[in-house]
Amino acid sequence: MFQMMIHPLKNTTVMRELTTMKRKIVPILFLGLAVAGLLLILSSCESSDKSSDLSPQAGVGGSMARFAITGNTLYIVSKQSLEVYNITDGGSPVKAVKKNMNVGIETIFPYQSHLFIGANDGMYIYNNSNPNDPQLLSKFTHVQSCDPVVVQGKYAYVTLRSGALCRPGNTLSSLDVVDVSNPSNPAMVHSQVMSSPFGLGVSGNKLFICEGDQGFRVMDISNPILPVQKHFFAEIPSYDVIVRNKHLIITGKGGLFQYQFDQDDKYELLSKIPVL
Repeated sequence: MFQMMIHPLKNTTVMRELTTMKRKIVPILFLGLAVAGLLLILSSCESSDKSSDLSPQAGVGGSMARFAITGNTLYIVSKQSLEVYNITDGGSPVKAVKKNMNVGIETIFPYQSHLFIGANDGMYIYNNSNPNDPQLLSKFTHVQSCDPVVVQGKYAYVTLRSGALCRPGNTLSSLDVVDVSNPSNPAMVHSQVMSSPFGLGVSGNKLFICEGDQGFRVMDISNPILPVQKHFFAEIPSYDVIVRNKHLIITGKGGLFQYQFDQDDKYELLSKIPVL
């Protein structure tokens, strides 16, 4: 029998590295699997909430998602491209097209007949009337930053975070409101300072902003051009949020949380999946 011998000091070092790696990887995998499971659950439910006029998606993802499904089409963004797959036959997806883009592509958010793609240096808007071959309409350029985006009605909401690798040398974090009523000519109509924004979500007259370790912010967008803070929950560290039928699914360093909210601005914790 062959037996591999390892020097005691090297063995100790290897075990330490494996333990460290496990501590880093396991929470990420656990959280990812939890989110995936919840997405599958959400995708099987029929929605009666039509306030956001979303395109017919097979599932709902957060604002920091790198893939989206609308109808029989899967969209995936890499760091420098948009890939489109026909999934009419789910067991045998067919690559329809690959759109080369600039570097720094981060997120994708489908809304009605358009795709809104967040990048380090701006927001790309694609016409998605032909799902298998979306066409670039415009690019809204901003300072270099991480920028997830969500859309409702005529307006896109974009968070720009300072202190991140994708925004070197810039100390200002902000929430930008962009008028996309003419997708070929988007225009910023408002900007306000944020603490450290990550993902965000929108539903009706509420805009939800994840502020990382600092907490979770709820904004009133009854006037969609001028978001006004209604609540700030410092006890809820948050990185991204999924909004669905008066429910919030929030991911943060403490785990995955599900809240229920109503029109009276009451928030109730329904469940928590901790990440150890």
